[in-house]
Amino acid sequence: MRLYSRLNNVAGWVVFGLSLLVYLLTLEPTASFWDCGEFIACSYKLLVPHPPGAPTFLLLGRLVSLLSFGDVTKVAVLVNGLSALSSAFTILFLFWSITLLAKKLVLRRPGLHDDRGLEPTLGQTLLILGAGAVGALSFAFSDSFWFNAEEAEVYAMSALGTATVVWLMLKWENRADEADSDKWLVLLAYVIGLSIGVHLLNLLAIPALGFLYYFRRQPTPNWAGGIATLVISFVLVGAILVGIIPGLPTLAGNFEVFFINTLGLPFNSGIVLFMLLLVGLIWLGFRQSFVRRSQLLNTFMLCFVFILIGYSSYLIVPIRSSYHPTINENDPEDVLSFVSYLKREQYGSRPLFYGPHVFAQPIDQIDAGPRYVRQGDKYVVAEQKQELVYRAEDKMLLPRIYADASTAQRVPYYQNWVDIREGVKPTMGQNLSFLFRYQMGHMFWRYFLWNYAGRESDVQQAGTLWPTETRQGLPERVAESKARNQFFAIPLILGLLGLFYQARRDSKNALIVGLLFVFTGLAIVVYLNQPPIEPRERDYTFTGATYAFAIWIGLGVLALADLLGKVIKADTARAGVVTLLGLLAPGLLLAQGWDDHDRSGRYNSVDSARNLLNSCAPNAILFTNGDNDTFPLWYAQEVEGVRTDVRIAVLPYMNTDWHIDQMRQRSYQSAPVAFSLESSRYAQGTNDYLPYAENPSVGEVNLKDFLRLVQEDSDLLKVSYGEGGPTLLSFPSPTFYLPVDTAAVLQSGIVPKERRGHLVSKMTFNVSKRALEKKSLAILDILATNNWKRPIYFATSVALSQDHLGLEPYFQLEGLAWRVLPLRNPDYNPRGNDDGYVAKEILYHNLMQRFAYRGLNNPSIYYDETNLMFPASYRDKFVRLANAYLAAGDTATAKQVADKCLSVLPDAAIPYDYYSPALVPALVAGGEVKRAQQLMDVLLDHTQRALAYYTSHANPLMERELNQHMGTAQQLYLAAQRVGDAQRAERAYQLLVPYLR
Repeated sequence: MRLYSRLNNVAGWVVFGLSLLVYLLTLEPTASFWDCGEFIACSYKLLVPHPPGAPTFLLLGRLVSLLSFGDVTKVAVLVNGLSALSSAFTILFLFWSITLLAKKLVLRRPGLHDDRGLEPTLGQTLLILGAGAVGALSFAFSDSFWFNAEEAEVYAMSALGTATVVWLMLKWENRADEADSDKWLVLLAYVIGLSIGVHLLNLLAIPALGFLYYFRRQPTPNWAGGIATLVISFVLVGAILVGIIPGLPTLAGNFEVFFINTLGLPFNSGIVLFMLLLVGLIWLGFRQSFVRRSQLLNTFMLCFVFILIGYSSYLIVPIRSSYHPTINENDPEDVLSFVSYLKREQYGSRPLFYGPHVFAQPIDQIDAGPRYVRQGDKYVVAEQKQELVYRAEDKMLLPRIYADASTAQRVPYYQNWVDIREGVKPTMGQNLSFLFRYQMGHMFWRYFLWNYAGRESDVQQAGTLWPTETRQGLPERVAESKARNQFFAIPLILGLLGLFYQARRDSKNALIVGLLFVFTGLAIVVYLNQPPIEPRERDYTFTGATYAFAIWIGLGVLALADLLGKVIKADTARAGVVTLLGLLAPGLLLAQGWDDHDRSGRYNSVDSARNLLNSCAPNAILFTNGDNDTFPLWYAQEVEGVRTDVRIAVLPYMNTDWHIDQMRQRSYQSAPVAFSLESSRYAQGTNDYLPYAENPSVGEVNLKDFLRLVQEDSDLLKVSYGEGGPTLLSFPSPTFYLPVDTAAVLQSGIVPKERRGHLVSKMTFNVSKRALEKKSLAILDILATNNWKRPIYFATSVALSQDHLGLEPYFQLEGLAWRVLPLRNPDYNPRGNDDGYVAKEILYHNLMQRFAYRGLNNPSIYYDETNLMFPASYRDKFVRLANAYLAAGDTATAKQVADKCLSVLPDAAIPYDYYSPALVPALVAGGEVKRAQQLMDVLLDHTQRALAYYTSHANPLMERELNQHMGTAQQLYLAAQRVGDAQRAERAYQLLVPYLR
């Protein structure tokens, strides 16, 4: 083996090992927030996650989870480790891709050809390997990629798919003249097929790979050929994205409906016949390739088949769904529901090339195709999917400021970026301004610069940190943030050097890398058409572009060597010097990024899930809000077996029939949830929402009578909308009541002794005049049908009042959840923020003895914005409990609660927040005056600095932060007033004066 080849292999594995070591040392030891809990749970038991699923990831996750050997606490770290391993392999293939490109430049053999026979000198070898190491390690320690490497999400494995296909294509390019070189293309097609079962991002590498193929096969490329290559590449992407992924299952579904409904054959006959037809067409394609002796057609057919083989991992979705597992999102058990699952129909769509502007009003709606379900021995139409129709003059090309179901709430956020007037169609200039300023500038270039220039902080909407910026005048949350990373733009500068160097010396390969950058970055921006408000930062979407730029960072080492050529003559010495200079880039990324990427010792997400489950009485029904509420709970129950008696009802999913149907099934120790309405009354397209239609003769509605009328589809509730419009069930009054059998409730033992006077014979509540969504109907059904046999809870993170349905007067606070009881809180204040009667004994037991707070008192552990949400909720509950004891005259216990709060959530680890001032009265009452004053002084200083900063910058994107600090100042004022501290009350008041109107 030649020296260069041997050193290239060894250096690649060293870079792999170093990257893997860093990822394992900083790995999250359990399930983190967002989708990770869901993916770990679904990997462990091969369940069905949210559309479109990730079957390749789940299968590999299942394999690595077996290494836990029964220790369920090790499952999370093993599946997280799969992302770490995928990321390290990504770095390995990136290293080898950079050295393949660098070798052409160092040996002055630009272009695409076989250079395996050329052996670099020792100095040239060190320079090539140095370029590979600098570029690969810079990507390894870039902010977004490192984040993905530490948790069980699909983006690390998706990046591996991209890196693998790029490396395979470069390997093919070096062997394209060999008779069997097309085997590399077939392997590449198989990797693409497998990657479909992870994420679709690597499909965007196809245009770059298409040009590499064109340049290698065409000795004299021209503009016409380049345009043709681009068109063919787009056709290939579209063929896979539309033709193969949902297209083949859609055709199979059409065959199934035809053969069953028209010809009367048994179920699945159409699918079998479709598969036979598909296999026959594939055989015919191969036969034609042999008859015509066409290597191109034969290679195309092999690639098509191997894409299908890789894509076949998706068969696990309907197979597992047919067994009705505990997590079975969308219930895609047959080919028709499977197509809907693949198309992500539950999430709706965004206009891409042509569509309505933000103020456009629909003038009609048309049927957009039927949704079939099995009934008897046929498929019947469950509903007609609807599509809104807009006037032609209300549509525009490339709509970026567009209309959909969330238009009304988004308009103010559009106005933060573009000066649009309410009700006036945006101009194309305004439309494109939003594209360039927000979608490309804020949601791509800002993220890109986070990785290679510097990041201001982890506050949402945080900007780029440039070398000239200082900490002066910044609030502590920004200035002292572990996520404040200063790279002095060194990786960016090195990458730009590499870009210009490659463009000047090797324009063809520079174009290929450039296309990879554009299509995995800016093209995604255009395709996603992101709205002006997102629940979290989306930088993980664009790691393909930071991957491409890392190639140029590596080639920047060659540019430095060229610049130093006249100063340092010896090749070996020059290679060593420029490699050391280049390693400054990944060295800075590693040093600056370690503290905010080190998740070791962080158990907050799983502890929050355990604590929420343990807030509930046995056999409870728990209504939860969204991803960060629900997915950690799924992990805790499915993997670690925590409180499987609690039935989790996910409010966003309760607008679907499949989730309600699944609640009717038994789940581990949880019995089926009782409903009075039949499944048909919750079918999609039926009772999706019930409008308010006032009936003056009806003052209030008996909930049980109302549900009976809904079950009967009674004409008494029906209202029609316009001539030929839909007929819907409605509700005649916003005031509902539920009769209560007080004797039975008392006998059940659910009423605490001190609350017997709060028991009511009729629960009266106001659901508001908004339309009742399907989830609201289901909540009311459960409440009425349950008859107090099972405890019913709302997670306290369910903050929207419309989801509470006016039940707040009957809430009892027992932990991180409110229990609904037929006990009316005499102190309920509809204008207050303190919902729920404080059940002191239960809440004390949970907060002080039962809940886990692992690592929340450790200042060395990094908690980002998402991870600070639940500690804030803990503080709120400690405050409520301390004040309840104070109100009862028990100052000793109130101080004990405050002490516990400050012990498990100290300012050094979890900075004081909006809820902290309310601990002051308990501290003062317990004789801790100096400690209370210190708390107020620290928070006053922080708040003063933050308000000065956010006011002076007047950035509408930071309005949330400004409001939070104003709220904190108000709480400080109230706390200081309550304990008679006039000096601090005056100081807090002065902070508020500029904002008083």
